[in-house]
Amino acid sequence: MNGNTIVTISRECGSEGRIVGMKLAEKMGVKCYDKELIALAAKESGLCEDIIAKMDEKPTNSFLYSLVMDTYSNNLSSPYLNLPMNQKVFLAQFEAIRKLASRESCVIVGRCADSALEDDRDVFSVFISGNMGDKIQYIKEAYQVSEAKARDIIVRNDKKRSNYYNYYSNKKWGDARSYNICLNTSVLGLDGTVDIILKCLEWKKKQQRKES
Repeated sequence: MNGNTIVTISRECGSEGRIVGMKLAEKMGVKCYDKELIALAAKESGLCEDIIAKMDEKPTNSFLYSLVMDTYSNNLSSPYLNLPMNQKVFLAQFEAIRKLASRESCVIVGRCADSALEDDRDVFSVFISGNMGDKIQYIKEAYQVSEAKARDIIVRNDKKRSNYYNYYSNKKWGDARSYNICLNTSVLGLDGTVDIILKCLEWKKKQQRKES
């Protein structure tokens, strides 16, 4: 425990979980890390940023794919040099998340951050969901696509996130037992969701003060 407050957010596609993370970070006066973790992982691991971006939150057991991708990093001096590329990318992000949490309070979106930091009692893990109709409407407007295409985007992205989380963690994506709290933005709205998380953080700190 280092005293930093870390909120990790897992989210369904279209639930606006990333926006919740950004609003929450603003209220907390800290940074929100999402895609920014790609650059951090690349900088600290020496892996190519483009490679990390291509494999971001994508589990793969493809030996051929990893073999091809490994040709780009054969010159790297890395403690996990001989691992398949998908494992290198995961470990690079895993280590970047842990270093980040040791340096500052922040909000981290996705990438199994709650699993990477599960031994840190200052971490509060959140899962953001939404009703399908609302998620479809959000994706339709955000990407200017049809309802059918929006639904397809949601299903494919949720499957990718679920596979990634289940592959690399010892928990199940979307299962209430995997998180400290699960919130539905369709019911609570974005501001309501943020307010509840803030209240939970406040309550958690009070409990920790009582225990110490």
